[in-house]
Amino acid sequence: MAQIEQDAQGRLGVAMLDTGSGLALGWRQDERFAMCSTFKLPLAAWVLALVDQGRERLDARVQYSEAELVEYSPVSGPKAGARGGLTVGELCAATVSLSDNSAANVLLARHGGPAALTAWLRSQGDSITRLDRNEPSLNEATVGDERDTTTPLAMLHTMQRLVLGNSLSPSSRATLQRWLIETSTGDQRLRAGAPGWKVGDKTGTSGSSGTANDIGVLWPPAGGAPVLVSCYLTQSTARPEQRDAAIAQVARAVLAARQYQAQ
Repeated sequence: MAQIEQDAQGRLGVAMLDTGSGLALGWRQDERFAMCSTFKLPLAAWVLALVDQGRERLDARVQYSEAELVEYSPVSGPKAGARGGLTVGELCAATVSLSDNSAANVLLARHGGPAALTAWLRSQGDSITRLDRNEPSLNEATVGDERDTTTPLAMLHTMQRLVLGNSLSPSSRATLQRWLIETSTGDQRLRAGAPGWKVGDKTGTSGSSGTANDIGVLWPPAGGAPVLVSCYLTQSTARPEQRDAAIAQVARAVLAARQYQAQ
């Protein structure tokens, strides 16, 4: 991890858990990092929890105005205003799989905003992760600013509860896993370091702060217990493709450690 961090010319945080063997590894795992778009995983899980409670419906149609659109809205943009809006399920899928920023903001606004998501995370046992702002302000990632941050270990445990645990009903858990597996923004990150593995992940990026993140569940090629990886890189002066490559190298390193421990 030290070598990867040095090569990436930034600050790297990693937490890994093999849910089968219990092997746990970490590097700066208790330091705070800006979440950027990785917050969208717990956001979608929160909406699914509301569905489970009968307080939301995935087929409910949501209207929103063009004035609500922010940068990078590939799915929500064409449906704004008089063009019909999107269902809650479509908003969630766009938020996770394509990292649609306006879709995330619409979902946040529908259920009480960043503070309400943070409160729900507290109810799920996460005392660390906090969301304070909407897209795109949450991506500022100013050094020393604890707003919109988590730690690699806190996010790993939250991901374990939400994606693999019993926080959601079996059907909602399967839906969340599907959205993560369908993610198309992280092909050069964790997925690139785990060829043959089935990966469900959520990326986060902020070019202005040299931030590249990826959190995910990695299912072994031959089946068996999945591996959780939470990876945050910030203040990197390396090129964007080098940041991606660093995260891929993290995946290779933790999977190699898993294989070594198994032997």
